[in-house]
Amino acid sequence: LGMVRYGIKIERALGISHGVQRQIARTIKRNHERAFELWDTGIMEAQFIASVTADPKRFSAADARQWAASFDSWDIVDGVSDLFVDTDAWKELIEEFAADEREFVRRTAFAMMAWSVVHRKQEPVATFLGFLPIIEAHAADSRNFVKKAVNWALRSIGKRSMEMHSAALAVAERLAQSTDKTARWIGKDAVRELTNAKTLERIAARKG
Repeated sequence: LGMVRYGIKIERALGISHGVQRQIARTIKRNHERAFELWDTGIMEAQFIASVTADPKRFSAADARQWAASFDSWDIVDGVSDLFVDTDAWKELIEEFAADEREFVRRTAFAMMAWSVVHRKQEPVATFLGFLPIIEAHAADSRNFVKKAVNWALRSIGKRSMEMHSAALAVAERLAQSTDKTARWIGKDAVRELTNAKTLERIAARKG
């Protein structure tokens, strides 16, 4: 019942925890070909393990499009986006997926933005600042799984460095004044976190 409440597709799930799935992935190790076989089972846990054991350097944009086309749950989106952001085509995919009208494909773009803040440590600031207009452009998408990911991306970018904090906060403040209900919610929530004293302390303590 808990999985249903959180919007996870239980008809495709075995009920194995993420912790156990990660243990399995560590045990069986990376195998790119097997990852695609696991993905094709349609079982959510197998697909998550597939995303952890696939080789991101061999994972093409076409592969990402194929996997994304079957997304039907925020849980699998967020897990697989972690892989997508390590691929060579990650920036291209973010732009493409953000423009896609399918709810879970669009969510993928913003989940990737959020993950890129964590994974892409050497990425220039300009890349992340370039995501802000995309965030602003889709802030009025009222679909639950899109708006939460847009909010996640905006907050994540704002917490990467003080330089990015200023730019992200400016976007959040604009959205908070929007006449659109969804954009206003995204903006107000992001402003709340990005102006929190403890958040600011953590950002200031980081390099960059």
